[in-house]
Amino acid sequence: MSRAGKSKAITDAARLTGPEKAAVVMLALGEDHTRIWESLDDEEIKEISQAMASLGTVAASVVEELLVEFVSGMSASGAIMGSFEQTQRLLSSFMPPEKVDNLMEEIRGPAGRTMWDKLGNVNEAVLANYLKNEYPQTVAVVLSKIKSDHAARVLTCLPEDFALECVQRMLRMEPVQRDILDKIEQTLRVEFMSNLARTSKRDSHELMADIFNNFDRQTEGRFIAALEERNREAAERIRALMFVFEDLSKLDPGGVQTLLRAVEKDQLGLALKGASDALREMFFSNMSERAAKIMREDMDGMGPVRLKDVDQAQMAMVQVAKDLAAKGEIMLAGAGGDDELIY
Repeated sequence: MSRAGKSKAITDAARLTGPEKAAVVMLALGEDHTRIWESLDDEEIKEISQAMASLGTVAASVVEELLVEFVSGMSASGAIMGSFEQTQRLLSSFMPPEKVDNLMEEIRGPAGRTMWDKLGNVNEAVLANYLKNEYPQTVAVVLSKIKSDHAARVLTCLPEDFALECVQRMLRMEPVQRDILDKIEQTLRVEFMSNLARTSKRDSHELMADIFNNFDRQTEGRFIAALEERNREAAERIRALMFVFEDLSKLDPGGVQTLLRAVEKDQLGLALKGASDALREMFFSNMSERAAKIMREDMDGMGPVRLKDVDQAQMAMVQVAKDLAAKGEIMLAGAGGDDELIY
């Protein structure tokens, strides 16, 4: 498990790695010294960020030993806490949001508070493919720490002779020393979890649906029509995965109001110029009477508008909606069905 999951604070500076020591210093400096980050290259930022995210609590004596002159500027307890939230907040102060999100996703890996929780959310074939190159004793430790049903599926995916050897090691296994367990966790984090996000492949139809979502209306129609002639099944699957402007009609009232607060008013008016009457009224009904009246007047005052401009405004609104959904602030039903969710 990560250091954050331990009950005791880190009390020995000698046990910290170089990146972990750097992470302690950066956390102590806080958000007012973000220019230091700007002098680091991407690999250095990534290495320190990974150490920071799994650091946990660091005792005051360790912080004082590493950076005495900054002790007085720390919290009353003299301790600092390294966490995903603190790491993300610091990175966000100087890195673009998209870059921060990608980095944090890579650091986090599959959902779960501890390393063993995370492994439980990794596909058994993917996990088995990694473990088959490890020592049977290491695999035995890993399988003993994850849930039994998941361990069973992983064993099934391993070569039979190797799986039996792992089973025998598990039967003879004694309690594992803490430092050995820490080393296994660190290896899993560095060699497996950090690479998982980069090596996992997106479904090709999902990727194409995203690309088609960014076409203008005429180009999208042309490509879909041509694809239907050559591969109707692929075209239908892509169409089902696409999320288009009219799908915003599936938002609940709370979601509509959240989206309205996040979208620029001139962009909203332009997008609604090309919307169906039903979708237009849905947005108006979630505004105050005065705001809806002003919006209608603004739209009338636009006069004729180019289809290209309307498409761009609608695509921008869809992107805002997707961003809000990714943050958990609204829920989007996908075009493929009422139960499908887009995050």
